[in-house]
Amino acid sequence: MTRVDLNADMGESFGPWKMGDDAALLKTVTSANVACGAHAGDPDVMAATLRLAMENGVGIGAHPGFADLQGFGRRRMQVPRGTLQNSIRYQVAASLGMAKSLGAKVRHLKVHGALANMASEDESLARDLYEAALSVDPDLIVMVLCATAQEDAVRKLGCAYAGEIFADRAYNDDATLVDRSLPGAVIHDPEIAGKRMVEMVQAGAIITETGKRIETNIDTICLHGDTPTAVQIAASVRRALESAGIDVRQFDGRRS
Repeated sequence: MTRVDLNADMGESFGPWKMGDDAALLKTVTSANVACGAHAGDPDVMAATLRLAMENGVGIGAHPGFADLQGFGRRRMQVPRGTLQNSIRYQVAASLGMAKSLGAKVRHLKVHGALANMASEDESLARDLYEAALSVDPDLIVMVLCATAQEDAVRKLGCAYAGEIFADRAYNDDATLVDRSLPGAVIHDPEIAGKRMVEMVQAGAIITETGKRIETNIDTICLHGDTPTAVQIAASVRRALESAGIDVRQFDGRRS
């Protein structure tokens, strides 16, 4: 039976400002990428989200990004590599420490937003980020954007990784994501999202906006918790996958 994980970015509320419906998402997804307080989230939100994930038996991941609360980590920034690596270490350590205090375990890493997009184009940057995270916990499974420079970096590092595609984002022909500023970049229709994920998983390939197929190992599917229809997309994707005979459960991590 074909198998795939379903993950979502969450823990992105801040103080009284609520982002997404994490409690509902955690009833559907099998892995959660929890913000570490740089691009979104705060200590209270992190603790609450980790606890909910643990109670639902959902795999926990650290989700570091640019230190850019106002821009939600979606603005490209020029930061010295050493400073950026220390920021990743700081965020991952916060996630590990909070999880440990609750009796939970962080099992994977996923870089957020603009930083992830930059790393999908720049293997050297991706390697710097992953080495920083792995220096805090060498057992982390690194979640990478399939068929991009991120995957090239983990293959050369030899660390455990999981290849990811997106349910709610459109693809360019080089396997990078269509810029959010362009029409059709973000997919809001739950039924469309479910159908395209079944097609890609069964094909073992990313299918781009032009119809190009990029063969890749698909271990996990992501949806963004801040998308207005996130809960509906999650339910639709899971329902469509299971109806097609695809087993939805946590990834184990692969090595090159």
